[in-house]
Amino acid sequence: MLPTITPAEAHKMLQENRARLVDVREADELAALRIPNSEAAPLSVISWMDIRPATQELPIIFTCNSGRRTKNNSDLLQRLAGGPAWQMEGGASAWAKQGLPTETSKKTLPIFRQIQIGAGSLVLLGLLSSLAWKPMIWLSAFVGGGLVFAGVTGFCGLGLLLSAMPWNKK
Repeated sequence: MLPTITPAEAHKMLQENRARLVDVREADELAALRIPNSEAAPLSVISWMDIRPATQELPIIFTCNSGRRTKNNSDLLQRLAGGPAWQMEGGASAWAKQGLPTETSKKTLPIFRQIQIGAGSLVLLGLLSSLAWKPMIWLSAFVGGGLVFAGVTGFCGLGLLLSAMPWNKK
């Protein structure tokens, strides 16, 4: 289990160039709020990334949004660090609450949540509409089939469509 470090302690070490900060949040989370000079290594792909090993002179501090992901994946992160490492208490949220430097951009819902809202709405629409017109039940079946297809192949048409929407453009 990685030992913990407070955001204030982490900030001091980073200012003195005595540590590296590796943020394991996903791209959409990083786009909304980023700690300056942090290295992005999303947890979903971190096992395939070539992370520069930690050294005694430059250990790694891992962070996520609330500290839960780093805690739950502490063993993996410690192994990937290859040297001295910590996890930051409270994650990027605690960092921001303490008024430490952050970079922010316009906040949109993550694509994954947009897909959940869109697919769920279409399923409900299909079910409720089928009360008035029975063939509408096929809308729910189509969406369910699309979700299974997306899970099996990794291709999500709804995700591509939503990513092209104006509110998801920078």
